[in-house]
Amino acid sequence: MLKPRYKRVLLKLGGESLSGEKKFGVDVRKINFISQQIAEIRELGVQIAIVIGGGNIFRGQEGSAGGINRVSADYMGMLATVINALALQDSLEKLDIETRVQTAIEMKAIAEPYIRRRAMRHLEKNRVVILASGTGNPYFTTDTAASLRAIELDAEAVLKATKVDGIYEADPMINKEAVKYTQIGFLEFLNKGLKVMDATSISLCMENNIPVIVFNLNTTGNIKRVILGEKIGTIVKGE
Repeated sequence: MLKPRYKRVLLKLGGESLSGEKKFGVDVRKINFISQQIAEIRELGVQIAIVIGGGNIFRGQEGSAGGINRVSADYMGMLATVINALALQDSLEKLDIETRVQTAIEMKAIAEPYIRRRAMRHLEKNRVVILASGTGNPYFTTDTAASLRAIELDAEAVLKATKVDGIYEADPMINKEAVKYTQIGFLEFLNKGLKVMDATSISLCMENNIPVIVFNLNTTGNIKRVILGEKIGTIVKGE
């Protein structure tokens, strides 16, 4: 049996990763694709917590720019993450993977409230824990929530799943000549103002020495490759 490099990880999924080709809402085929990849690493004995975004349904900053009060817009975005979490839970459970959805904003009819010790016990019992509604506070991104939960749950790494194959010096969708980093230090990331994750989330990981691995989710098997320690994507870590 292949030996994973990490025993417990925090997987960060952007809401856009669930919309597939639909561009908006939930694409069941794309969710099932992600679930299959999660199933692969769970079979290796890896404990998995997932923080999920809501950008495929509603993004707080965009709502605020459109005239909605920023606090209200951010709470709306948090609710969108819960919809995504329930969709992912349903997909995983169809693969006979035991899951728990925990939310930073209590909604007991559909999910557990986030309680660190309870989440830890679920992980120890090899349940996939899906963490929704960000930190439960406006003005904080789900990237920051991912870093915070990784620290709280003693994760060994944050796996940031994206639609590109790592971190580039400029947007590779715009600048085809942009150079890709295979590795970059936390301070260099912050000094260059790179936008893959916000500064607060990177600072939290830097202070707690948790590496961040940015990789392309759309390539089949990439989550497993990261878990096994293959050098794909970009790793952000201490100097």
